[in-house]
Amino acid sequence: MDRSGEEEEFFDTNYTLPERYSEEKDPSTTQSNYVSPPEEVTPLCSDTRTVSDHCSDTLRGSGIMEDSSTVDVKGRNGTRSTAIGTSANTQTQLQTLLEDLGLKQRYTEKLTLSEILQIDLKAITDEPAKCHSDLPWYFLKKLMMVNVTARNLQSECESSNDGATETTEFDFSNQSDMTDSGDKVNPLDVITALFLCSDGFVQQEMALKMSMCQFSVPLLLPDCDTEQCKLMLWAMRDIVKTYRPQSLLQSKGFTEERIVLSEIPLISFVRLGECSMSKSEILNKLLSNDFFVHHDMECGDTRRRISNGLTEITWYLPCGKKNIDIFSEPLAVANLRGDIASFETQFSFLCQTSAAVFVFFDNLDPECKLLTNLHHKAQMFLVGNQESKCFSMDALKTVATKLGLTKNIITKTKQNNYADFVQGLRKKVNDVIENTKEKMCIEKMADIAHELGILVDEDCPECQTAKENADAITSKILNIPDYKATQLPLHGEIWKELTILEKEGFRLKNLGSEDIETYKAGLQKKKEKLRKKQSSENISDAMTCFISAISSPGIERRYFLKWMRMNLDNLSREKLSGLRKQYKEKCKDAENKEALKVIDKELSNSSLGIEHFFREMGQIYEASVSLPEQDLSHKQLQHLPKICAGLLLDGFPLELVDGDASNIPLTWVSDVLSQLNELVSPKNKILVVTVLGVQSTGKSTLLNTMFGVQFAVSSGRCTRGAFMLLIRINEDVKKDLDCDFMVIIDTEGLKSAELAQLDDSHEHDNELATLVVGLSDITIINIAMENSTQMKDILQIVVHAFLRMKEVGKKPKCQFVHQNVSDVSANENTQRERKLLLDQLNEMTQAAAKMEKKEKNTCFTDVMEYNPETGNWYIPGLWNGNPPMAPVNAGYSEAVYQFKKNITQILGNCESSANDILKFKEWMSSLWRAVKHENFIFSFRNSLVADAYMKLCTEFNKWQWDFKESIYKWITYAETTISNLGTPASKSKIVDMRELILSLKSEVSTKLMELEKELLEKLKNYFEQKDGHVHLVERYKEDFANSARSLRRDMENSVYSQLTAAAEIKQGQTEVQKIKENHTKEIERAVCALIDECRKKNIQMRDEELNQEFDKMWKETVKKLSFSKQVPTNVFTSVSHYLRINLSPKGGHACELLSKTKLQDCGKTPFIYKAKGILEKAKKGASNWLPIQDPTIRVQKIADNIIDECIQYVKEKGKTDAPEADAKKTKNYSDAYIQEILRIIDERLQKHEDVIVEIEFEVSLKQHICGIATRHFQKMHEDFLKENDPYVCLKKNKEMFCDTFKDVFHQRDQSQKKAEEFTKQCLKPAVENFVYSKLGPAIITEMRKQSQFNTRVYSQYDILLDLLSKHSFREYVRYIRSYEVYVKEWILDQTVKHLSKDSKMFELVDPHLDSSISSIKAAIHKATKKTSADLKTFINNFCQELGDTLVISQDALGDFMMLNKANQEQFAHWFTEFVNKMEKALKQKFKKRDIKMILKRDDFKPQNELFTQVIGCGKQCPFCAVACVCGGSNHSEHEASLHRPQGLNGYKWEKTEKLATDICSSSVVSDNLFHCDATKGEWISYKNYKDIFRDWNIPPDGSYQASDYWKYVMATFNEEFAVEHGAKPADIPTTWKYISLQQAEQSLKESFNIN
Repeated sequence: MDRSGEEEEFFDTNYTLPERYSEEKDPSTTQSNYVSPPEEVTPLCSDTRTVSDHCSDTLRGSGIMEDSSTVDVKGRNGTRSTAIGTSANTQTQLQTLLEDLGLKQRYTEKLTLSEILQIDLKAITDEPAKCHSDLPWYFLKKLMMVNVTARNLQSECESSNDGATETTEFDFSNQSDMTDSGDKVNPLDVITALFLCSDGFVQQEMALKMSMCQFSVPLLLPDCDTEQCKLMLWAMRDIVKTYRPQSLLQSKGFTEERIVLSEIPLISFVRLGECSMSKSEILNKLLSNDFFVHHDMECGDTRRRISNGLTEITWYLPCGKKNIDIFSEPLAVANLRGDIASFETQFSFLCQTSAAVFVFFDNLDPECKLLTNLHHKAQMFLVGNQESKCFSMDALKTVATKLGLTKNIITKTKQNNYADFVQGLRKKVNDVIENTKEKMCIEKMADIAHELGILVDEDCPECQTAKENADAITSKILNIPDYKATQLPLHGEIWKELTILEKEGFRLKNLGSEDIETYKAGLQKKKEKLRKKQSSENISDAMTCFISAISSPGIERRYFLKWMRMNLDNLSREKLSGLRKQYKEKCKDAENKEALKVIDKELSNSSLGIEHFFREMGQIYEASVSLPEQDLSHKQLQHLPKICAGLLLDGFPLELVDGDASNIPLTWVSDVLSQLNELVSPKNKILVVTVLGVQSTGKSTLLNTMFGVQFAVSSGRCTRGAFMLLIRINEDVKKDLDCDFMVIIDTEGLKSAELAQLDDSHEHDNELATLVVGLSDITIINIAMENSTQMKDILQIVVHAFLRMKEVGKKPKCQFVHQNVSDVSANENTQRERKLLLDQLNEMTQAAAKMEKKEKNTCFTDVMEYNPETGNWYIPGLWNGNPPMAPVNAGYSEAVYQFKKNITQILGNCESSANDILKFKEWMSSLWRAVKHENFIFSFRNSLVADAYMKLCTEFNKWQWDFKESIYKWITYAETTISNLGTPASKSKIVDMRELILSLKSEVSTKLMELEKELLEKLKNYFEQKDGHVHLVERYKEDFANSARSLRRDMENSVYSQLTAAAEIKQGQTEVQKIKENHTKEIERAVCALIDECRKKNIQMRDEELNQEFDKMWKETVKKLSFSKQVPTNVFTSVSHYLRINLSPKGGHACELLSKTKLQDCGKTPFIYKAKGILEKAKKGASNWLPIQDPTIRVQKIADNIIDECIQYVKEKGKTDAPEADAKKTKNYSDAYIQEILRIIDERLQKHEDVIVEIEFEVSLKQHICGIATRHFQKMHEDFLKENDPYVCLKKNKEMFCDTFKDVFHQRDQSQKKAEEFTKQCLKPAVENFVYSKLGPAIITEMRKQSQFNTRVYSQYDILLDLLSKHSFREYVRYIRSYEVYVKEWILDQTVKHLSKDSKMFELVDPHLDSSISSIKAAIHKATKKTSADLKTFINNFCQELGDTLVISQDALGDFMMLNKANQEQFAHWFTEFVNKMEKALKQKFKKRDIKMILKRDDFKPQNELFTQVIGCGKQCPFCAVACVCGGSNHSEHEASLHRPQGLNGYKWEKTEKLATDICSSSVVSDNLFHCDATKGEWISYKNYKDIFRDWNIPPDGSYQASDYWKYVMATFNEEFAVEHGAKPADIPTTWKYISLQQAEQSLKESFNIN
């Protein structure tokens, strides 16, 4: 056999041995202390060095071996050893060693499997053992990974003392010291210590792994502390061996059985006294393997401290090849460490259980009673070394004659070398095997052990009770299929029928012409009937015993499950071996498909493992859960998931997928995982590792080797499905992996031999692969490059699974493992293989993408991150030689270890955070529900993805509002700047309006780009974080980025439009203002002249006289003024122009249609849509069993909604609904208004792409709306001109001018009066407008704090919940027919309701009111400080201070300044007083003001902005018109949370005229047909709806209860909806009628993922 590296010291042994074993003599305990006469035997401790006898100086030839560490002493019950020199207390020696090894505490608190298997720093680092306390863990780490170098135990401190380095000269004078190995620990001591310090399950695992490494395992374990030994029967129970004896050579059969049950001859090897030959080394040569530790192995020459008395056992098992087999029949070989004189009990045991005992000796005592007194059946063989000086032929002859063993003597002479000697020994052993009838299985040896007072590890009460419980169940199994049918009935045919019904409920393959919802209700009834059947079955005796046993205390429960597994494996192995042989024969002929199916079913039926009992338990639990909560069975079985969760923690696997039924018992598994979460919380974070691959490619072995676990390998049973196992993560690794447990998932082989011949094999494989890939953080793909067909099959399945995960947001990592690679250094070969693999992956990606309709994925790297250099691992073959005698290849173990380290590193570097157990559970449920649909990607729904998406939407909405709020604040500033242009308040250096607008547009463009960049940066940072499962929604990243860009463009267009409108209105006002100013100046001059004239009269004039004089002057002055009449603009001409521009891209036909009708004649009558041919075509093509809806109804509805929205916009642009006493001012018309209306129409029509909009319809709709709008705008424009007519404005101010004239004439102080006038007429309106401009964004910010305005999903949920609570049919009709109108009213209602609470509105008003008053007072103070000659300068200074905050009406200011002779200081004083009064008055006014009136102001309607957020993209489901709830405005796919029966929208069956109950989330998985405008009247299968509506995703319902909300609504108001739609009531499925209000509400929560 090829051995390299570390293996050489194990397998290559020298035939020329050193002359003398260096550790045979301890200088501190030489003969000078005590010399016994030849006939006296000196008592020695079994763990001390040997005191040399009279022949100790004799040359030993091959040296003193490890066996020669004691001499005989007579003691009680035979012989024992006593320490010499250092200590007489063996207990201290054991304790000292255990302390040295760091195991002292473990002697009482035993090591457990979970401790050993946990992933810690030692398990994933290459750090060697640094001290003795590291050695046990080093051994266990290597052993659990089945590394044959595990026994090479040497710490760094030992290796540093191992002699000279290359640069050190050889020390000739100090050789005696160099032989001392006192600092080292013998591997046997470490193994003995570990067995003494471990519980039964660790012992069993160690024995199994040691056996796999072809190490000998303890048969009798000594304990120096108690001076007793123990038969390790339980420890060996799990060892199963497969071999081919001579009798099966012809049939090529094999024997597979538990080794403790195998009746094969035992050959024992012992030592009497000192021996110059190494017994263990001879045995290794005899068996051609390094089973036993001997002096030439690493640390094998170290003195044994506690392992003398250890009896090891190993087995030689033939493979059936004569040229390879040393022995043609199996045998067991036992090796007793130490002198039999010291361990008479062990020797007696071996003599009574063995076929032969070979006694190695150098010197025999002729009076040796030890050999002569024994009564035993075993043949005795004496093995001596004639080369030893102690050897006495006479003594040998005497003893041999006395015992009658003259033919049973084997000696080593000078004439024959060790090879000859071993050959002779083999011949003797072979003779014994061939002729002996003494065969005893290890299990039966327990009786002999009991007789001799030897303990048996199985004798503990927990083990015995567990065995009795297990035997009570398994002893009754006579015929496995019959037993399963009677004792495990629930998980059989009933469970399989339930599985079929579940899948049919999702796939609707057998629907036929039946109504979908009626069909689904029928399936539901069948399921309920089967559940009732399950729950009516009494729990069988076997299951009662099973549940009782696993409910017992921890240790007993674990023993029970182990006994059950072993018993059941033994039973199944017997039954299945014949069937497997038949199956193998039938597989040779492809024509035997039917026969294979029959055998496959038999294999499945005859397979019985512990998982079948757990499956039954799961079904018992699921059946009980389906019962009412108050039912006794429901209550009694609630503890089962907790028991199973405890077992998971104990290291037992949980079956996720029942491979026989191809289903997951979701309720059972989910509840087990929930209980597991409760047991470990808060330490509940997990990472998942899964392996996928073809059957029999070493998947389970790979996992077992990597993690030290025990997934079923090469069992006689036929196991299918997927199992999960839990491994703890130690604290020292948690910081790197950020998890508490690692979940390992093992799966059955893809395209396995059992399933290849079955019809659903491909489907089964796809389901399994999709599930486990979806659950994994990293998936190991086990592939065989040599079989390209097989490789293609598995790659297709795997790539399919990865593509599906990418599309639903999960991004597992993957590693490809190539096993059985003979030469990993052949880089060219592996490079070629990597390229071939990548080509195959790319090919499979394209094929999978085509099948899943995701053609954008063209190569494997589009699906996931993959680097051919780092994503492939090459692992050598498992066995180093020919099984069954080959040990595990050290190269295999080492490669797997390096792979494990790599996987741990990948997981540590994972971008996403670890899931917790509950999230894992949620993923499992979501994946499996989607897997049950034929179209996985479009069926997938997951609450974790929904949560992550919700968080993203919430964040994006916040960022979006921050963006908008910033722009809204800027617009307020810009409009103030425009309004103040050309006035004393203006702070702008620009005086030209056009230049100002260009400057503002440039400024806002820069600001928008900065805000867009900031928003995109926030989005980028959000996706770079690890927490929050961001990776699940990465596929939406581009959608949100597009929404951010779209937001900037939309806001830019909106701002430009507002700036243009503001500029146009300002210019119109400026022209009128100039005329007013000129007229006012003329009047002022005339009044001044009149004052001078009156004063010249020098008489006191009364007010009546002054009034007469003023009237006279007024008439004369007005006559002189020229009042040119303002000609109104023809708005119809302007609107027609913009309408033509809008329709020109539609072609010449649109322009022709436009010319046919005058705009003045449009919009005078209600708009009615008339179809031209489509409806007739549709009706002709409609079949009698398809629901249809009149296409004109939908188009008319679209038109009505657009008309309503545009009319609302027109009304908002008219007179302001100013609250209370505020003057109602008319705005002037701006062309920006009609442009906005046309934009709204185009946008709304685009939202209904599924409706074919004919050009005639579009033109007539636009003409209709523009006709209505133009008449309104024309009147608004004319009203504006009338209100601002100079003569009317002048006449309005006549009284004020007269009062001012009289005040000036009488020289009255005007300060107080003018201060009050200025405050009331100029300042108060400006302050109110300022508050209103700030109030809009403040209200939105406040409302966004409410959950229903966080995201679209919450809004939809709240609206539907509100509807449910109202329980009003009319409200539902309004919601369905006028969705947008209803939503607007709901938002307004919610806003009013919230702002009405606890003076919430005033809390929003107060800060802005305070802010403006503070600004005003500061402006007064600053204006007062500036020296000003007159009041006008003071007012100008004051206005300028507030120029970027308030817009003071120039009309009012001009009127105020006329004839104003007030004292500036006095004015400032009174002004401050009136500002204070104004503040109090405004606060009172706002407190009393009706909230609805505030919200209806034109300044900024917060409800409109909230509506934009709630309505989102505005798209509605093409079938049921439910609104899209996706985040952002520019997503690539639309999706609704909850679809509704189409009958609610007026769909009815044409033949019966009954309302349809079909729900589109059910229809999309059926073969039913639909047609609409988008299909141009053609009938299309619902399954192919995406061919027509590519941007809609309608996932099927996750459960039958998913649409209970709308089912409840339709069942409740069936009659009313029928009347409303002019149809007959629907045939409501029976199950719908029993849905309660609470169930409807619950379904709403589940659909919207509301916790």
